[in-house]
Amino acid sequence: MPARKDMPSTLKRSPKKAQDTWAETHDSAVEQYGEGERAHRTAFSAVKHSFEKVGDHWEPKAKKGPSDAKAAGGRSTKAPTAEGVDANASKTHLQDLAKRLDIRGRSKMTKAELVDAIKKANRKSTAKARS
Repeated sequence: MPARKDMPSTLKRSPKKAQDTWAETHDSAVEQYGEGERAHRTAFSAVKHSFEKVGDHWEPKAKKGPSDAKAAGGRSTKAPTAEGVDANASKTHLQDLAKRLDIRGRSKMTKAELVDAIKKANRKSTAKARS
């Protein structure tokens, strides 16, 4: 499968199911839309329905479904993406993730602040893993 060789590094460090979801969706999207950004966005959208980004990899979500307002609204929505963070998860779940990612001040953060802090920590972890 062509998608396997071009798979993003965060997915290469993730469970096989996440890799399979991305590869199968990407290959199907390439057939329909052609190679490029749209195929990648489509594949990541499929991954985000079953997985959430934690640090430098993807982990299964407790409950399948859209991870943020962008995923729920579809392609035409102007809502921002949560970059793989399950913004629809409970605040307790987000606090647990923040604890795993060693985010300071998490106990006083709102749900939106937790999502932003986790996004930032995920970006930092991914950059570190790539270097």
